[in-house]
Amino acid sequence: MTTLPEWTWEFHGHRCPFMPIGYRMGELMLKTLGVSKAHDHEYFIASELGVGHPQTCLMDGLQASTGCTYGKLMMERLNFGKLAATLWTPDNGSVRVAIKPAFSDKLGKYEFFSYRKKGIEPSQIPEPVSNEVISVVLNATDEEMFDVKKLSDFEHKKIKGSFNKTKCEGCGEYVFDRYARIKDGKHLCIPCAGY
Repeated sequence: MTTLPEWTWEFHGHRCPFMPIGYRMGELMLKTLGVSKAHDHEYFIASELGVGHPQTCLMDGLQASTGCTYGKLMMERLNFGKLAATLWTPDNGSVRVAIKPAFSDKLGKYEFFSYRKKGIEPSQIPEPVSNEVISVVLNATDEEMFDVKKLSDFEHKKIKGSFNKTKCEGCGEYVFDRYARIKDGKHLCIPCAGY
């Protein structure tokens, strides 16, 4: 049985099956590539999920297990609408991990999803109902849950960080130079420039 650090549940805000799926997915990615959790900006995750998916909770699990956080610009949502993600590392290659359709079908039969389909938020679902499906996730094997494929052609171009900034001549707030616009000879932020 897999156990998650208690802080991951607190970070996520509620108990559901997809945050631990993401956590396990991230652990499997690291293990497959033979790397440890990121501390700075060394890796990148391309999540294939989209907007409006109740399953996007798995991205919190990915962040928690890999250290690839949105705040450090180490994760991007591709909006493919798929339950998969790719981890890129500069020296150890890349790996794509996807939830197996059979495992997804198995999960969908649990009462938890009947509540979710009615629009009931995870924190409002009775704890025994949530714990039942979470237990399935924590007790499944990696082989039962995931398809894993090392990728030789996945590329990620890191954007160089910059501390250079300009004061917007419209609103007076600082804007980082790569986002500054020039309009009518003035240095402006995007909202003030209108484009």
